[in-house]
Amino acid sequence: MPRTHARLAGVAVHMPETVRTAPETERRVAAAGTGFSPPPGLVRRLTGVERLHVMPDDWQASDLAAAAARKLLAETGTDPAGIDLLLFAAASQDMIEPATSHMVAAHLGLRCPVFDVKNACNSVLNALETAHALIAQGSYRRILIACGESPSRAVRWSVPDLRTYLASIPGYTLSDAGAALLVEQSAEPGILGFGFTADSRCWNVGTLASGGSANPRGDEHTYFRLDGVGLRRAFEQLGPGILDETLERLGVGWQDMAAVCVHQVSKPYLDELTDRFGLPKDKIAVTVTEHGNAASASLPLQLVRAVESGRAGVGDLVGLVGLAGGISMGMSVIRL
Repeated sequence: MPRTHARLAGVAVHMPETVRTAPETERRVAAAGTGFSPPPGLVRRLTGVERLHVMPDDWQASDLAAAAARKLLAETGTDPAGIDLLLFAAASQDMIEPATSHMVAAHLGLRCPVFDVKNACNSVLNALETAHALIAQGSYRRILIACGESPSRAVRWSVPDLRTYLASIPGYTLSDAGAALLVEQSAEPGILGFGFTADSRCWNVGTLASGGSANPRGDEHTYFRLDGVGLRRAFEQLGPGILDETLERLGVGWQDMAAVCVHQVSKPYLDELTDRFGLPKDKIAVTVTEHGNAASASLPLQLVRAVESGRAGVGDLVGLVGLAGGISMGMSVIRL
C-alpha cells in the first residue's frame, strides 16, 4: 500500500492595519500618570523593534485567525466545505472555555471537527507536526491550521518605576497577528520531517499567569512577564543539538534551503542565535524590526515574506526553526 504523505498547500498572514511605534509606546506609558517616564529609545536599543501591529478593540484572537484563514482559502481556491479538520494554534486564546477553534470555525462557517494546539510560540509548528501525523495515518485529507495572536491585551501601561518597565519591555515588542496554513494529503512528501526538544525545568522564565488554576483572578497576573536573561541562558544550555540531529536524519543541510525561518524575539537575540547555532544569516528574512514579535505567527509571517520576495518558491526547501517559552525548541523541513 503506498505511503500517505502531506504537503503545505498554502500559507497566509493577516497583520492588523493599526501600527504602534516604539516612541508611541513610550508616550503611552508616560501618559499613564504614575510619574514615571520611560528612557527615550530604550525599547528600540534593547530589542531592535521599531513598530508592531495592534488589532481593533472589538476583535479577538479568533478574528485574527479567521481573517488569515479567509485569505488563505481565497488564494488557494479552497472550498471551506472541503476542510476536514481545523486546528487553532496560538499562545493566545479568546477564553479558557471553549476551545478557540470553535470560534474560528463559527467565523468561517465550518462544520468539521476542531481542536486547539497550544505550546507558546511553537504552537503553529506543533500544529503542523500534528496535521502531518494525522494525514499520514489517514485520518484526514485536508487540515486548516489557523493562528490568532493577541498579546496587545497583556501589555502593562501603568508602570511605577524603571525596574517594572524593564520587566515589562518584552510585552512592548509583542505584535497582534493572524496566520493560516493549509496541509493536504499528497502522493509525494512535501513536509519532510520534524525534530523537537524541551527543558521544562525552565517553564517559569516567561509567563502570562492569569486565567488558570494557579491564578484564576487578579490584574497583576494579566501581564506578560519574561526573564530575558534566564530565557537566553536556557536556550544556550539547550543548544543546537536537535537542529543538527534533524538535518542529519533528513539528509539535508542549511545550504540546501532557499529560506530559513527562525522565531524572532528581538533583533539582537536573533543575531546572537544565528551565530551560536550556525544558522545562515543570508537566508533569514528579518521581520521582528518592522512587525514585532508575532509569537507563533512569526514563522508563517517569515515564510510568506520569503515567498513574496522571491527568495523561496515551488520546489524549494525551507526550514522552520521554533523557539518557545516552557522552554522548547523544534524545527521542520518542508519542500514547497
